[in-house]
Amino acid sequence: MDSNQRITCKQCGTCCLAHISAYASGEDIERWNREGRDDILHIIEHEHAMWVGDHLVSSLDGHYLHGCPFLTWEGAHYACSIYVTRPSVCRNYEPGSSEICPQFKRTEK
Repeated sequence: MDSNQRITCKQCGTCCLAHISAYASGEDIERWNREGRDDILHIIEHEHAMWVGDHLVSSLDGHYLHGCPFLTWEGAHYACSIYVTRPSVCRNYEPGSSEICPQFKRTEK
């Protein structure tokens, strides 16, 4: 594949299995405050996700966190319910750029 060719997202939701509250930056939090997005801030504030081995758990009560709380199913594909104001880690993600993506292609060197 040409390195300039972009991979189109299949909206499978796999990359969204990473939990947003573990990756929201200070800039994301500031933006959500400016936008009045108390819905997002409430979830971020109350999840307190932390890594334990290879799982994210709530530091409040230890329950496993299973993916981004803003990931929704829309009949035939997954979608982001906060897409317009999603965190920078999501904005910057390129489909196929990491092993978590089913479209990842290992290049031989």
